Amino acid sequence: MKKQRIISLSAKLTDKANKFIIAKLKKNNLSDIAPSHGDILAILFDGNAYEMGTIAKKIHRTNATVSVLIDKLVKNGYVSRYKSDDDARIIKVSLTQKGLLLKPVFESISEELNSHIYKGLSESEAMLLEILLEKAVISFNK
Repeated sequence: MKKQRIISLSAKLTDKANKFIIAKLKKNNLSDIAPSHGDILAILFDGNAYEMGTIAKKIHRTNATVSVLIDKLVKNGYVSRYKSDDDARIIKVSLTQKGLLLKPVFESISEELNSHIYKGLSESEAMLLEILLEKAVISFNK
């Protein structure tokens, strides 16, 4: 078994997935959104407002990175940022109406992307692949 191929193959899969997502976003006239915004939007699609720090933890990014990504989403009108009523030091983020309209587009892109990724895999192979990749990711957290 060539253990050194796991990172290379994972990187290739990520690259292909990102190119696919970018092409689909462009096809939907959404060239102002990047694949890196997807994790943030996916959290916000439940309709709740979240603290910036909570979003950063959920998507495994630094607060600074999340702040930059959210800045662009605010600039383009997809999310709003405001101070918490409970503590003015806490910044919350929620979808705007324009952002909420992205949900069906993102669901469609995600469904099509998953269809490509799982194509040719049996149910048990797909499950095993997910389990093994999760184990590999978790190993970095130890």
